[in-house]
Amino acid sequence: MAILVVAEHDNKTIRKATLNAVAAAQKLGGDIHLLVAGHLAGDAAKAASQIAGVRKVLHADAAHLGEFLAENVAALVVSLGKSYSHILAPSTSNGKNVMPRAAALLDVQQISDIVAVEGADTFVRPIYAGNALATVKSKDPIKVITVRTTAFDAVAASGGSAQVEAVAAPADSGLSSFVGREVSRSERPELTAAKIIVSGGRGMANGENFKKVLEPLADKLGAAMGASRAAVDAGFVPNDWQVGQTGKIVAPDLYVAVGISGAIQHLAGMKDSRVIVAINKDEEAPIFQVADYGLVGDLFQLVPSVVEELKK
Repeated sequence: MAILVVAEHDNKTIRKATLNAVAAAQKLGGDIHLLVAGHLAGDAAKAASQIAGVRKVLHADAAHLGEFLAENVAALVVSLGKSYSHILAPSTSNGKNVMPRAAALLDVQQISDIVAVEGADTFVRPIYAGNALATVKSKDPIKVITVRTTAFDAVAASGGSAQVEAVAAPADSGLSSFVGREVSRSERPELTAAKIIVSGGRGMANGENFKKVLEPLADKLGAAMGASRAAVDAGFVPNDWQVGQTGKIVAPDLYVAVGISGAIQHLAGMKDSRVIVAINKDEEAPIFQVADYGLVGDLFQLVPSVVEELKK
């Protein structure tokens, strides 16, 4: 049984989400092959070959793969996929874009966002915004799967010695073209990879308070900044800060929720955090049901007090 994992990368380095997907693939027990699809991505392929547990790296290099357009990458996955029993990808924006197309072209049903592997054909995935777990069994000859990265500990990025094999990419589909990308730059850690996250909600009242109240706390902790959907919808902070079912799924070592009531959609995105600290003036707020530590009171007084304590 051979397993194909679609790598997440930037044409130079392998992203951590790939290491989590490889960890999920290891639970299946077969030979793991890693697909690096990109343009001038030799460095990424070399890095992929060093990942622990990977037997072979398939390197597809073509100009029309450089921006990971879903139509072209899905066609590549399909061209290779019939040789594999399982095809996995991280449940990231790219994975969610490519894998449904690949599954449809292979005429199989995708198994989305798995959090556990119980057998070669049996998987666990969350439903109802994470309030229930469904165990699903697939009879499809090829299992197309996206992996919730927070549910699997990443494998080591070094220590492996996989061979790199060049594979041909199908021709450009012509169905889409890359126009441009606007990328927000930050000196803070990436939200999905951060070990500490400080998030604010509607209780922050406005975007200026994120800067005045939360940023000093994040600076002292070396944390990434996040937000609830309510704060994003209100225009307090950018969309890429959103944590939750319709935002980013995170599981840091420490998650500090400030002024967040704890709507079910938000909890679905952060409740796997190792330690959760909640600060809210409403002692009945649902966030306290999942918090390991809670502070009840005015966040505009409590957060600066915490910052002062951290300075000592």
